[in-house]
Amino acid sequence: MMTQVRRAPLTLCVARLTAWEVVKPSRLGGPTERRAASGGRARGARLQGPGGSRLPSPLPRNLRTLAVARGPLGARAAVRPRKAPACWEAAAAAASVVAGPGWRSSGAEMTDQENNNSSSSSLSSNPFAALFGSVADAKQFAAIQKQQQQLRPPAAEETSASQDDSDNSVSESLDDCDYSLAEISRSFRSQQELCEQLNINHMIQRIFLITLDNSDPSLKSGNGIPARCVYLEEMAADLEDQDWLDMENVEQALFTRLLLSEPGNHLIPMTSTSIQNLSAERDAGEKHVLRYLFACFQRAKEEITKVPENLLPFAVRCRNLTISNTRTVLLTPEIYVNQNVYEQLVDLMLEGLRGAHFEDVTEFLEEVIEIMALDEEVRTFEEVMVPVFDILLGRIRELHLCQILLYSYLDMLLYFTRQKEIAKVFVEYIQPKDPDNGQLYQKTLLGTVLSISCLLQTPGVVENHGYFLNPSRSSPQEIKVQESNIHQFMAQFHEKIYQMLKNLLQLSPQTKHRILSWLGNCLHANAGRSKIWANQMPELFLQMYASDAFFLNLGAALLRLCQPFCKPRSPRLLTFDPTYCALKELNEEEQKSKNVHMKGLEKETCLIPMETDQEPKFAPSYNLVTENLVLTQYTLHLGFHRLHDQMIKINQSLHRLQVAWREAQQSSSPTADSLREQFERLMTIYLSTKAAMTEPQMLQNCLHLQVSMAVLLVQLAIGNRGTELVDLTFPLPGVKNSRLAYVPEFFADNLGDFFIFLRRFADDLLETSADSLEHVLHFVTVFTGDVDRMKNPHLRAKLAEVLEAVMPHLDQAQSPLVSNVFHRKRVFCSYPHAAYLAEALIKVFVDIEFTGDPHQFEQKFNYRRPMYPILRYMWGTDSYRESIKALADDASANLEATTAPLFLRFLNLLMNDAIFLLDEAIQVEGKGWQARERSQHGELAAPGSRWGVVTLPLCLVLERRAGPPEWHQYLSKIKIQQSEKDRGEWEGLSPEARREKEASLQTFGQLARFHNIMSNETIGTLAFLTSEIKSLFVHPFLAERIISMLNYFLQHLVGPKMGALKVKDFSEFDFKPQQLVSDICTIYLNLGDEENFCATVPKDGRSYSPTLFAQTVRVLKKINKPGNMIMAFSTLAEQIKACFPQSLADRQQQEEETYADACDEFLDPIMSTLMMDPVLLPSSRVTVDRSTIARHLLSDQTDPFNRSPLTMDQVRPNTTLKERIHQWLAERKKEKEQLGGVL
Repeated sequence: MMTQVRRAPLTLCVARLTAWEVVKPSRLGGPTERRAASGGRARGARLQGPGGSRLPSPLPRNLRTLAVARGPLGARAAVRPRKAPACWEAAAAAASVVAGPGWRSSGAEMTDQENNNSSSSSLSSNPFAALFGSVADAKQFAAIQKQQQQLRPPAAEETSASQDDSDNSVSESLDDCDYSLAEISRSFRSQQELCEQLNINHMIQRIFLITLDNSDPSLKSGNGIPARCVYLEEMAADLEDQDWLDMENVEQALFTRLLLSEPGNHLIPMTSTSIQNLSAERDAGEKHVLRYLFACFQRAKEEITKVPENLLPFAVRCRNLTISNTRTVLLTPEIYVNQNVYEQLVDLMLEGLRGAHFEDVTEFLEEVIEIMALDEEVRTFEEVMVPVFDILLGRIRELHLCQILLYSYLDMLLYFTRQKEIAKVFVEYIQPKDPDNGQLYQKTLLGTVLSISCLLQTPGVVENHGYFLNPSRSSPQEIKVQESNIHQFMAQFHEKIYQMLKNLLQLSPQTKHRILSWLGNCLHANAGRSKIWANQMPELFLQMYASDAFFLNLGAALLRLCQPFCKPRSPRLLTFDPTYCALKELNEEEQKSKNVHMKGLEKETCLIPMETDQEPKFAPSYNLVTENLVLTQYTLHLGFHRLHDQMIKINQSLHRLQVAWREAQQSSSPTADSLREQFERLMTIYLSTKAAMTEPQMLQNCLHLQVSMAVLLVQLAIGNRGTELVDLTFPLPGVKNSRLAYVPEFFADNLGDFFIFLRRFADDLLETSADSLEHVLHFVTVFTGDVDRMKNPHLRAKLAEVLEAVMPHLDQAQSPLVSNVFHRKRVFCSYPHAAYLAEALIKVFVDIEFTGDPHQFEQKFNYRRPMYPILRYMWGTDSYRESIKALADDASANLEATTAPLFLRFLNLLMNDAIFLLDEAIQVEGKGWQARERSQHGELAAPGSRWGVVTLPLCLVLERRAGPPEWHQYLSKIKIQQSEKDRGEWEGLSPEARREKEASLQTFGQLARFHNIMSNETIGTLAFLTSEIKSLFVHPFLAERIISMLNYFLQHLVGPKMGALKVKDFSEFDFKPQQLVSDICTIYLNLGDEENFCATVPKDGRSYSPTLFAQTVRVLKKINKPGNMIMAFSTLAEQIKACFPQSLADRQQQEEETYADACDEFLDPIMSTLMMDPVLLPSSRVTVDRSTIARHLLSDQTDPFNRSPLTMDQVRPNTTLKERIHQWLAERKKEKEQLGGVL
């Protein structure tokens, strides 16, 4: 390595500059007040000698001092600089004079007494004494020089030579002293100029940690000089006559410093301390240009607060140099070798965020941005920011939700979205190459952020998943803690995404338009997520659409944006304009001017169809409330809704796996381990999904939105077009050109789905938000029973589940901490429109009988499931019970009306459900199975019918069936399979055959459980309704049906066939035979006092017998029913038995034989029974019995043969056929009588 020649400092006064006395701030005034009040001497103050005397004479600009270097053996040699020999001598002479006789050659000796006397007499009058802070300092300097000479005694020859050399040097300096002083006078006008230059040099060194001065550190001042600097050797060589930095060369010096690839190799000490200073070496030798420039910027800021006024412009210029050079680095990074400036920028911001000095970094960057924005040559920030965004994309992709580092990067993005020029680049950077490819949005920078979640990255793959591993080995408390931790991170995560979107929306019209376009295009491209096939083809789904996590997080952020107007009485809420959803696709310019960025909404099914003369009045421009609501609701439709469906399916699968696993463990099956592993994996998926969907703040925001949507839709339903709420009153006004025709169904579907989700997975939120639920009750009351305001029967049926969700639980445990303040019972029971709510529920119960869906038969039972507990709860509340009884009274008064009363139709369907679920539903073999399959689709070919297939209601189909009940059938099959398994018959089966048997048993168990639950509900509902509503049930129109049904139930529950129902565990299949028997007996007791009821019971020749009731009494005793109930039923049984003469059965059998050979023309084409009152259907021209068609119209107001609308007043009596039938009957009876007389 090349030996560097050390040069002397700028001037002799550098040696002791810090020793000068500083003028007090009060004497200096002005800029002194900006200095740091640290108690030390301030840099750049005016300097004075002892006693306040000023420097005696000006000093030259190029004045240099003598630097003394010593060899390895301690020999001292004078190393002279390249030029200005006169200055060496002048400096040496000055130093000699100041030091006095004590500063001589190393061979000279002097006693202490002589030294003290000499110093005392000469220093006080010596003009160079001003270079020291005091006489004592001068003495100390001379003593140090003497001590150093004594510690290194030279050899005789070396001492002589050194002495001669030193004496000659001093002599030469003294000889030329007059010339040097003259040069000083010519070079500087004043000592103030010298001090200013010294201070500028020091300030530049402190800011940029660079120097042109490589002189001996012992000759430099320690005050204001950094411990280490980078020596710019090449630049110093070019400036031969200057070893200080000034404002003319600092820019070149900084640029030279930035080009150094290894600045640490050019470090030199600036102070004489021998202690290693790692911090100073690190700062001065910083290799990364951006980090170095930022540090220089910080040091320049500090200087600005401390320097005197005359140096302030120079400090500001130094700070500006850091900014301008940063601009150059960012725009032309290729000239800086081995410097990845974009990585450095990201790392610099990251360090600022993690080190809590991000504000300093942003101040630095904002000045850089400002200077770049003012540069006409820099038209865009794209060349700078795209590489930065690429780096962020790569780094964020590798992070997960609970990593602290992720949130630093999000803060970085937040900062970028607040900077106008950078945000413009950002919104363009996130645009996908193909806007119609939904999956590409997830690969953008914003999409990558949105995809971070505790959900599985790849559906079904739990390996490398960091949440809820091995859940069966974790306690519920541990799982709860982990879920709580995830929720804390999610809340912070969603807040930052919201802030990003908010920044972009508010920053400028351009960024607002582009981010809204991104959102609208993204939702349109991912619209297929809501299709049914998407769940059936997961591999194709992942290739085409963004993930569930993407939409869940986007929905959470959009929900946050909606909160300012998501208040039930917010005037901004009613500024929503639903015609937005009827707009056809617009070009980009129209999107921007109209503020419409969603596509394809005009193709969505709306709550009601538009009327023929209805034309939407589109607004010239739509407000942000409208667009935010539409974007948020559609995002929830694509994300939250789909995840909710997944959770339900996962929950069901977990239950099945748990049962199978438990059974495998009990039987020591080899499949137990495999089932356990499957259970663990599925439980991990379930817990992760539940944690993602139940973040409290997101749910609270969604609750606010959906309650507000309930208010908004009710206001639209009653025709309010203003911005002030209108109170809800009944009856509702008529529907004419309603704006509901522009509201997509997913608005209401989202509302229903959310409250159902809360009921299942986050019920506490409903309980604590009870006060806002009255708005939801308004919504349910208005839409559930009104086909004119919500056409879709499936959607209206879903609202029954919403009602079940907001209703108080029947098994609710009272909590004193909650119930006193938030209580659903108070809201539900005091609801002012209770009568209309009960009527709406019964109306939708009836309407879903025929939905037009191919699977309507199965669907209706699922839809009615939540209605039964609601009706039971309503019956226990006075206001609701009275409204139900009023509907029953209306039905009793209008039994012969043209249109069947609502409550009569309700009871008819209620018994239909009971008959299907409990009565003789299906035969296991032969035609019974065919009848079942066809009846499930509402079609049945009547035996002997010449009309082929007809459509008829379930009640008529069921009356013609023969065979075991549904639950009887399933429980019987379960018993058979369980017996086979217990006997070991499955052990010899192949694995595949055994799996089929297990699956079959599981399927039968599920079906049995469902039918048993529904059976319990329907019979229970009949039990409490008959307690106060009796006249309808005992009317001849219904009495025979309900009696026939109840008798047959008892036959299977208490008769000889009951043994077929004994499975291993009744509770596993929700089979409650004791409760069923009790409820059936309750119905009998409720109706037993009514006139003619007891006489009607024995007419059921199929199931009734006196023995049946006697068996029932024995069962009641066996199951420990109350004595008064047993006594009452025994009395009723005796009353019924008295009405049953033995000849009645024989007479019924004779009548059936009489009718057996009737021609087809006399038989009802649906029931295959003899018609007693034939009527002609006007549309199909088919003749049926009046009782048959009347019963059919209770369920379905259509002609069963061609589905055309039909009411009872439209049928016409077929008088001719009736007369022929009665004539034939008379003849047959006469023949029977004659035959009997002969016999």
